[in-house]
Amino acid sequence: MKLTFVGFGVLSVIWLSVVYNNSVHAQVTPDNTLNTSVTSTTSMSGSNSYTINNGTRVGNNLFHSFSQFSVPSGGSASFDNATDIQNIFSRVTGGNISNIDGDISAKGSANLFLLNPAGVIFGQNARLNIGGSFIATTANSIKFADGTEFSTLQGVDKPLLTMSAPVGLQMGSNSAAIKAQGRGYTNSGSVIVPTPNSTELQVKPGKTLALVGGNLQIDGFILTAPEGRVELGSTNGTGQVDLIPNAQGYALGYENGQIFGDIQLAEKSLINVSGVNSGSVRLQAKNISLTDGSLILAQNYGYLPGGEISLQASTGIDLIGTSNDGNVLSGVRSETYGIGAGGNIGIFTRKFNLQEGSGLNNLTLGIAPSGNIEIDAKIIEISGFSQINPNRVTGISTLSFASGSAGDVFVSGDNLLISGGASLSSVTFGSGSSGKVSIRNQNTTVIGNSPSGFDSAITLATFAFGDNKDLILDTGKLQILDGGRIGSSTLFAGNGGNVIINASEAIAISSRNNNNNSAINSSATRLNAQLRQSFGFPDMLTANAGSLSIKTPNLILTDGATVTVTSEGTGNAGNLNIVADIIQLKNQALIQAQTESGNGGNIDLKVGSLLLMRDRSKITTTAGSTGNGGNITINSPTIVGLENSDITANAVGGKGGNINITTQGIIGLEYRSELTPENDITASSEFGVNGTVEINNIGVDPNSGLVELSGNFTDSSQKIASGCNANTGSSFVATGRGGIPQNPTQDIKSDRTWSDIRDISAFHTTKPAQAQIPKSPETLVQATSWRRNAQGKIELVAAQSPTSMQPSLTCAAIPKSSI
Repeated sequence: MKLTFVGFGVLSVIWLSVVYNNSVHAQVTPDNTLNTSVTSTTSMSGSNSYTINNGTRVGNNLFHSFSQFSVPSGGSASFDNATDIQNIFSRVTGGNISNIDGDISAKGSANLFLLNPAGVIFGQNARLNIGGSFIATTANSIKFADGTEFSTLQGVDKPLLTMSAPVGLQMGSNSAAIKAQGRGYTNSGSVIVPTPNSTELQVKPGKTLALVGGNLQIDGFILTAPEGRVELGSTNGTGQVDLIPNAQGYALGYENGQIFGDIQLAEKSLINVSGVNSGSVRLQAKNISLTDGSLILAQNYGYLPGGEISLQASTGIDLIGTSNDGNVLSGVRSETYGIGAGGNIGIFTRKFNLQEGSGLNNLTLGIAPSGNIEIDAKIIEISGFSQINPNRVTGISTLSFASGSAGDVFVSGDNLLISGGASLSSVTFGSGSSGKVSIRNQNTTVIGNSPSGFDSAITLATFAFGDNKDLILDTGKLQILDGGRIGSSTLFAGNGGNVIINASEAIAISSRNNNNNSAINSSATRLNAQLRQSFGFPDMLTANAGSLSIKTPNLILTDGATVTVTSEGTGNAGNLNIVADIIQLKNQALIQAQTESGNGGNIDLKVGSLLLMRDRSKITTTAGSTGNGGNITINSPTIVGLENSDITANAVGGKGGNINITTQGIIGLEYRSELTPENDITASSEFGVNGTVEINNIGVDPNSGLVELSGNFTDSSQKIASGCNANTGSSFVATGRGGIPQNPTQDIKSDRTWSDIRDISAFHTTKPAQAQIPKSPETLVQATSWRRNAQGKIELVAAQSPTSMQPSLTCAAIPKSSI
């Protein structure tokens, strides 16, 4: 760690030495190609000021060419142009870096383009005094609409210059870097009010400030475009960066497949587009990082919507840490104070990483809504808290502090991880509603909390009169571990929003390694007395909690994990609906709908295969002093309750809830009038009317379809022939039955006394025999069960009757010993 620090210090000294040495030799020198002339004056302090004259004018475009272009500290470079000039194009052809540590000015409202493929460095004293937009670039050339090109690589004759509008910057194969180092902004606190004297590069309101080159390194530097546009672009390969005209000057466009470099903002750097109507910011690179309290800020005070802040990186975006005092986060912040809506914030990258108290915030302090936040990244990691100020946790949020509503949060990608007390949320502290939180990805994990007690969470919250909107999560696999939480909560008068979760693979909720319960909840929660007094909240909570819906093939709750809808005031708890193939509750897991004074919410479980409850797990609806207990409806083929697990619908003063269970079999659980150490199903009220318990067993009754046999037995001795006793003088007369013996011991004999055995085949013909297949008679069989066929229809079925056939008699069945 010490080696890294020393290395950074050495690099800083070398970098500053380069800046100092270049500033000593700083000068503005024409290259004698475009009739540019420069006059120099030296002040009493020894600083040089340069006046730039002439150049080549074509229409409203003015072209200058320099072999060197550097402005020393305390010095200036002033373009003495006609006021009707629209664009000033300045190229540097000598191969030296431009060091700008003084003032650059131009007359009128002209846009100023500075091209130096060798690189550009801005110092802490750099200032702009121009009426138009400013574009500094290390591109090789500027392209125009008529196909001409103003290049830094070769001499350009006058006939090739044009009055056409610029359309693009032609980048080289290895564009040089652009660097800027200043003192950083001096504000500290949650509300940022930039100090005017601390601003380095600033354009007039409504104009564009753009830096386009190789890697962009911004350390403690401030870029300001009030109500305008800031564009930072980093490219490390050949290609054209388009210049797209707009009301604020220019937007930049990039080619598909373009190779990008890195953009770094550190040491409390600031990009600021605040104003009566806030402007726009766009950063385009391979990697983008904001550290040490560096901030992108847009404050909207007017009546028009604020501009968009967009960060686009082909590889990754990192927002890390806070300022040295821990009060200001590194990140992006959009605010609206007037009647104009806040601007949107967009993050588009492969991996988005927020750590150590950084943030992405869009908020309103007026009557207009804040902007939305949109994040599209394959991997999103939101983790931790500030090492300097542990109460500053990492977060993505839209917020309302007044009557305007908070914006929505949209997140899409492959994997989302929230850990260490970080959060993704929409919150209202005023009469405006919270925003909607919508997440669509393949895997979502919410785990742990911070040392200061903040849970890792995806949440909606209202602390005042505003209602919550909905929280919608569509994912493949959801894990909530070690105190993590997903939910919607109201702490005052606003109603809670609904929580809707669809997980196509599984949901696992566990609190194994944490004292706090991992949870999915929708609640109306009353703060403790001290916090109620601090916020000015009444003692009685009147809001209703929202509903909670979960759909997944496999829901597993273990080690105290909870899925709940709760109201701790006079409002009602929401309903809780779960659709799953398998639900497992283990080790004090809980599914609950609870209310203090209002009516308890209902629980509806639709289970395709198995509901398993073990080790003191509960499914319960509970009402407090006056409310009625909610109902519990369970539809599951198999229900297993073991180790003192219970299903209860209880109340104190109101009516106990009803329990309705439809199943093919219940193992372990039994109805009881009160709770016992066994596995109980109860619906009771301590002072009110007990609820009812109805169990519908739709399994096959083994006694169904049986036919009751007669109780009058036949004497079998009357049906079996027996031999005559020779000693009793009895007699037996056989009359004959056509070859059928009268008893089992009688030989088979024919009754005929003579048969004609002559051959008479010659006297008749035989017709071919045709097989006659007897038709089985249709019989009606009593149905004993039902099933659902492939088309989803219900069919009545009967148990198949066994068919027994008697084999033909043969001699092989007779033992040889008896022959």
